[in-house]
Amino acid sequence: MRIGIDIDSTLHDHWPLMAAAARRRFGVELPYEEQFPWAERRLDDEQLRVCIEDTHSDAAIAGARPYPHAVETVNGWYDAGHHIHVTSHRAERSVTATRRWLHDIGLRHHDLWCGLDKVAHCRAIGIDLLVDDSPPNLRGALAAGMLAATLRHPWNEDLRDDPRVVRAADWRELARLLEPVLGR
Repeated sequence: MRIGIDIDSTLHDHWPLMAAAARRRFGVELPYEEQFPWAERRLDDEQLRVCIEDTHSDAAIAGARPYPHAVETVNGWYDAGHHIHVTSHRAERSVTATRRWLHDIGLRHHDLWCGLDKVAHCRAIGIDLLVDDSPPNLRGALAAGMLAATLRHPWNEDLRDDPRVVRAADWRELARLLEPVLGR
C-alpha cells in the first residue's frame, strides 16, 4: 500500500510552535483546546502566513520532536513493504531541512514532497491512505478514493461523525486501528 503522511500536527506536535510564534510576533494567544473550525480566528491571513513561516525555519524544523510511537509505527509500515511518502504543505525551501529532520529522527520513507496541492499530488502518485490532520485534505482524499486517517485535534473535530475517517488519540492507537487495513 502507498501511504501519504503529513508532518505538522501528524508526525510532530506543531501547535506549540504556532502558538509561540503568534504570541511572539503579534501578542496573540492561541490555546490549542480552542482551535475549532467554527471558532473566531485570532490571526488574519498574513499573520498566519508569518507564523507558519516562523515554524518552518530550519531551526524550528530541526528542533521538532516526533510524537511518541510515530517513527516506530511508520518504520514498521515501511518494513512491512508499504511505500511511505511524506507529504507536506511546507514551502519548497523547507525541503532540505525537512529531509535532514526525517533522517535525524530515523523515519524511513521513500519520498518527501512539499507543495500546496497535497491531495492532487497524492492522487498523481497513487496514494492509497493519507494520514493528515487537515479536514480539507482528509475530505479531498476521501473524494479521490483514498482511505483517510488522522490524530484527533480540535480543528478536525467535525470529522468525528464520519465513519470513513480513522481518528485516533495517538500513534499507538492509530497503528492499532489501521492494522486491519495495513496488516502487520
